[in-house]
Amino acid sequence: MKWRAEWCKNQKMSARIKSDYITGEIGMKRIVKRIVKRNGMAIAAAVLLIALIFLGYLGMNQMGPFAKKETPEWVEEVWLTPNSYSRPMKPLKEVNNIVIHYVANPGTSAKNNRNYFENLKSTRLTKASSHFIVGLEGEILECVPLTEISYCSNDRNGDTVAIEVCHPDESGQFNRETYQSVVRLTAWLCLHYGLDEEDVIRHYDVTGKNCPKYYVEHEDAWEQLKADVAAAMGQN
Repeated sequence: MKWRAEWCKNQKMSARIKSDYITGEIGMKRIVKRIVKRNGMAIAAAVLLIALIFLGYLGMNQMGPFAKKETPEWVEEVWLTPNSYSRPMKPLKEVNNIVIHYVANPGTSAKNNRNYFENLKSTRLTKASSHFIVGLEGEILECVPLTEISYCSNDRNGDTVAIEVCHPDESGQFNRETYQSVVRLTAWLCLHYGLDEEDVIRHYDVTGKNCPKYYVEHEDAWEQLKADVAAAMGQN
């Protein structure tokens, strides 16, 4: 009981949510005691197991009030609806690399690309998504929680975090606002997972695909981006 109260405090929940969560646990204990008294331990254990599974689901689902927030406040959480085409809710058990992509759709916004991923649950055209999308104005959207895989980096989905990046034209080069946000986000992720700039890779490095186009075709620009990530890490 004590550790759950402390957990709520650490997550900076509102007083109402803290109260509801703790009160809910007290209520569950009372229910279990009644079941034990009337029906025996086996049935009570089954009820408790179902309750724990349900609470765990709430913690993973964006609709649950206890979902863990891992990303900074300057990242906007707009999680995709759980579905088998863009958010399968499979656990991301380890992170060995951060993978940079480009959206390959010049002039589109972060919101446009996020909506494309969301609509795959209906269109079923392919399986695709990304943990983050960085927009043309430097906005950062989180589409998939860091506790789950995204469908972005092929056979490396299971141990990478993916960042899709918007670009203004066919060259694929990021504009200034977008570039700064990519560096900031990537540096934060490296620090979060204990990685360094050499652990930042391109989609190209996974499959040979020309993605992110400009930073595959201009190796010097890619090396500069990694150097800027390293510098940003040193400032934090």
